[in-house]
Amino acid sequence: MFYDTQLKALKRSNRFRERKIFDLELIDLASNDYLGLSKSKESLKKAYKILEESSHYSPRASMLVNGYSLIHKEFEEMLAKNNSFEDCILVGSGYLANIALVEALVRKQDLLFIDEEFHSSGILGSKLLDPKNVIKFKHNNPKDLEQKLKFSKARNKLILTEGIYSMSGDILKKEFFEIADKYNAILIVDEAHSSGVLGKKLLGIYDFYSILPKPNHIKMGTLGKAYGSYGAYILASKEIISYLINRAKPIIYSTALSLFDTALAKVNFESILQNSKILREKLDKRLEILKKEFKHKNSSLIVKIEFEKDYEVIKLQNKLIKKGFLVGAIRRPTVKKPILRVIPNLGVEEEKFLEFVKLSKEFKII
Repeated sequence: MFYDTQLKALKRSNRFRERKIFDLELIDLASNDYLGLSKSKESLKKAYKILEESSHYSPRASMLVNGYSLIHKEFEEMLAKNNSFEDCILVGSGYLANIALVEALVRKQDLLFIDEEFHSSGILGSKLLDPKNVIKFKHNNPKDLEQKLKFSKARNKLILTEGIYSMSGDILKKEFFEIADKYNAILIVDEAHSSGVLGKKLLGIYDFYSILPKPNHIKMGTLGKAYGSYGAYILASKEIISYLINRAKPIIYSTALSLFDTALAKVNFESILQNSKILREKLDKRLEILKKEFKHKNSSLIVKIEFEKDYEVIKLQNKLIKKGFLVGAIRRPTVKKPILRVIPNLGVEEEKFLEFVKLSKEFKII
């Protein structure tokens, strides 16, 4: 009645979306479960044991009332120590974390420089600001960013980037770290898709480039992708974390992160640290296949295959489903051009992924 016309328009343009429960027998090449940890019953049992020993099983309130627990604190300390940051705070989701960072840190005399292809969460956060405080730069283009930074007289300059861009799979260029230092800017790196994937220890972009975090660095990461749980974290200096606790609305006014999700993420993070060498070898084998068969040019596990029309990507997704494979069909406005998004996560056996490669050749995807 109220939105019928708009829904019909979405259906006509092949951009209508709905929730689906896909057949569990499908080979899953659509999820962000990079290390296959969502299927770990061992982790599930360990997390349950941690929670069983707790005096309560839900957070009960926001972190600043009575929702902060020892489970939260221990995991925050573990994340900070292993990522070489001074401090850490857990947040309800990556979306909330990015909104918290942008809304709280960018004040009237500051400027936010945001990659034009940054995740929707950062774009939404930037719209909470005065447009005068926001400057977009060309995607993953350090030269364009520097040109815009050169003439800035802002009190604080903040740069918003991603370690691995979620739709393209592009990896953040190392020059961004150098530029942030040169112009005394705060560099915020969203590592939702790079933590657990990049680096010898699988710690993300800092590990990948062997960069030691500095006071002007902020790292946001999620727990719902490689870490096989739900939620997010922000790593930064003690000063910045303290400031966020006092100013960031998504932290102040949200219930603290679920205790079970925190325990599960902690267990999985410990497992990643303990098995990083083996996991790195497995990921590298996948990357070898991607570079050989898909002409993949970087170290991310995200493969995008572009199409001209939205209906084309839906049609091909359905053809692949009939053959037993599930891939992501990403349409506008999420992306400029519709794409098939393929993620050969470690939860999929190599033999099955090679079957998909063969099928991709038959369907002339590659």
